[in-house]
Amino acid sequence: MTAVAAPSVASLVQSVDWLAIAPPTIAAVVALVVLVADLFLGERRKALLGWVSVAGLAAAALALLPLLDGDRSTFCLKTLEGEQAACSYTADHFTLVIQFLVLAGALLTALLSITGIKDAKNTPRALPEGEFWFLLLSSAAGAALLPASRDLATLVVALEVASLPAFALVGIKRDDRRSSEAALKFFLSSVTATAVTLLGVSFVYATTGTLHLTRIATALTHVDGQFHTLAQAGVALTLVGFAFKTAAAPFHFWVPDTYVGAPLPIAAYLSVIGKAVGFSGIILVTVVAFPSYADVWGPALAALAALTMTVGNVAALRQQATRAYSAVRLLAWSSVGQAGYLLVPIAAAAYSKDADKAIGSTVAYALMYAAVNLGAFAVAALVARTKPLNRISDYRGLYRSRPLAALVLGFFLLCLAGLPPGIIGLFAKVTVFSAAVDAGLGWLAVVMAVNVVIALYYYLQWTATLFRPAEGEQAVQRIPAPLTAAIGLTAAIGVVLSGAPQMVLRFASTGLF
Repeated sequence: MTAVAAPSVASLVQSVDWLAIAPPTIAAVVALVVLVADLFLGERRKALLGWVSVAGLAAAALALLPLLDGDRSTFCLKTLEGEQAACSYTADHFTLVIQFLVLAGALLTALLSITGIKDAKNTPRALPEGEFWFLLLSSAAGAALLPASRDLATLVVALEVASLPAFALVGIKRDDRRSSEAALKFFLSSVTATAVTLLGVSFVYATTGTLHLTRIATALTHVDGQFHTLAQAGVALTLVGFAFKTAAAPFHFWVPDTYVGAPLPIAAYLSVIGKAVGFSGIILVTVVAFPSYADVWGPALAALAALTMTVGNVAALRQQATRAYSAVRLLAWSSVGQAGYLLVPIAAAAYSKDADKAIGSTVAYALMYAAVNLGAFAVAALVARTKPLNRISDYRGLYRSRPLAALVLGFFLLCLAGLPPGIIGLFAKVTVFSAAVDAGLGWLAVVMAVNVVIALYYYLQWTATLFRPAEGEQAVQRIPAPLTAAIGLTAAIGVVLSGAPQMVLRFASTGLF
């Protein structure tokens, strides 16, 4: 094991590339502005906080544009000769793609939340606006920081900054027993997973003497025999916390109750941004830090992928249409099944000669899933305004009362199922399937094919419900502008990507690392 060169005293005073760290920094600064402004605004003007949050997230997303010219790094160690050795923050193509997903997803969540907060106002379940927007922006800042993290300490800190506000957001509905129970279950299980991850990080540090991902990758190639088992245990345990965030089985049990207990926009946020955080963390620690231990994490992730997609799809298949919150539960279990598909290319990267291409398949699938799943939750939020129990049976006759909403939801469900006209969903599934076959994981490709067939049943069953005659009169309300914007944006993205699906793969896989 080679010794890691200590940084010189001069390197302790580091310059900061403010442009590189602008996206998460803007989100964090706006969060503080919202928190302070909440103290001085009257109740009638607190609605402005939502629009300030939307503007802040839009500004954070726009801050990605100047970073497209090339990779930028900051918070770097330097050798005694002044050369750059290892960095804690890197804004490369992978970082920018995931940050775009996170910030765009948070922006759509904010649009949904504006309507949800307004509807709950002056009711026993009114949400505290200042706290809500502060927590959402703080979580988004942590989620945007994580894909840029290039050492294990920053990764864990970013993971917790993204997670801790999410616990509070899940339980923010006061005097709601389901919300409190969901937050407690989410918190306790997440803390346990984080503790296991920190144990794994400590094992890796004890073995390699460094926390920087690139240095860990180098040190793990020649670990002393007596530390080999310790290194293997560290690699496996480090993945646990990130697997929890992705809702990979058997770390998925918190998902359905948490989604039902949380405000609907927060359930949408967890289903997309929570997964983006988890998957970007898994990609960084496996492909960047632990490539020499692919024989440990490769089979583990392949088994997790098969188990996760099977558990999620079978559970979604068992949802009863007349059960309270069955629509949200189905989307929750569907998100577990989708997590299994997302894990397939990462597992394939352990066996593939072109890991970058395999990871590109996961990123492309994540972009597709983010757009259509947020859109499905947006339509669910629309239906919940008149049918708060949000049962699948409540969607009967939606085409008659709201034809455009029904068509859009049907399109989203077909995208998730991988059927035309949802070409982007079909393209994403074929890409993931190809990654498994190319890596020699034929058995995993077969398991995925079986699960896709299982998923077809419940997606098509829900789609058919939209066009069946309604039972009784359907209440029709005017759709608020923010909710209309969220549905319209996700629908437009889905249609555009279905027209040019190869654009997603090219954007997601070009020079990731």
